Amino acid sequence: MTNFTLNRRHILAGMGAAGAVAAFGRPAFANTKVNLGVTRLASHAPSYLAFERGYFKDEGLDVELKFFEAAQPMAVAIASGDADYGVTAMSGGLVSLAEKGAVKVIGGALAEEKGVVGNLLLASTKAYDAGLTSADKLGGHSFGITTAGSSFHYMIHKIAQANNIPLSEITLRPLQKLGAVVGALSTGQIDAWTIQANVANKLLASGAAKQIGVVSDYIPTYQVTTVFTSTKNAGDRAKTEAFLRAYSKAIDDYNAAFVDKTAGADEVDAIAAIMHKYIDMDAPAEEAKETLISGAMRVNKNCALALSSVEDQLNWFKSEGMVNKDINNEILFDTSYVEII
Repeated sequence: MTNFTLNRRHILAGMGAAGAVAAFGRPAFANTKVNLGVTRLASHAPSYLAFERGYFKDEGLDVELKFFEAAQPMAVAIASGDADYGVTAMSGGLVSLAEKGAVKVIGGALAEEKGVVGNLLLASTKAYDAGLTSADKLGGHSFGITTAGSSFHYMIHKIAQANNIPLSEITLRPLQKLGAVVGALSTGQIDAWTIQANVANKLLASGAAKQIGVVSDYIPTYQVTTVFTSTKNAGDRAKTEAFLRAYSKAIDDYNAAFVDKTAGADEVDAIAAIMHKYIDMDAPAEEAKETLISGAMRVNKNCALALSSVEDQLNWFKSEGMVNKDINNEILFDTSYVEII
């Protein structure tokens, strides 16, 4: 703990100095090309805000957004150099790439928080009408995931565990892409799924699904998504600190407008308009705004990392044989950049 405290002090001092330079209009470096991995979910709101509001440019970063439909392909892109930074859930694939020395988790983003709407547990209307009306009845039913070792896989593990249901009694259906899971739930091809509220609320409103639980009841401090990068970028302090500063500024905007409700109406409208360019584009702007606000989740201030949560996820990957049992915190995490909570 002593080493960590000293590192944090030096890092914060360095970030303060860099911030002072930026205040005089001189970023530490100009026009540095950066590819940022994103998905079209509300959890990526800070990515879009930092991009559209010029926060990345203010730090000298020329960011290009690269779109993905699942966590694992994003991790592969970071490892291969096709993307520089990513914000998504920890997956077995990400952990395995960290073991190979390719990636590092450097911060936290979306988080479950009691009292704030989070991921919802849904049953298809077909399954609900047939008796799947609560989480303790999931045994014998099917559940949608993108890939084995995804956040959806982890969430159903925790829900089943809390309800004393062996996970072997739930049929996992890996469908690779978020859109495919949405379609499968809507048509009753799978019985249940967990998803962020902005997506869940649309399924509920359409009559395609029924809510049968709230994930925060089972994982109240769940670090849903993390900020990660290549090991090479993790070693480039100036570049990575610049990225985190820009991202953190956008997090503050998002939380104030949608979670803490401390921003004015004009700011709420402005942020909703930016998000609508990337999320729920097919919906009318006002409808999308209401869905995004009603489904807002906390994003950790300054990308703080809930270490106990990601450690629990790592231990689960190990227990399921998805990753090498010898992987430890030092291999997976670089905790020198952000506050540990």
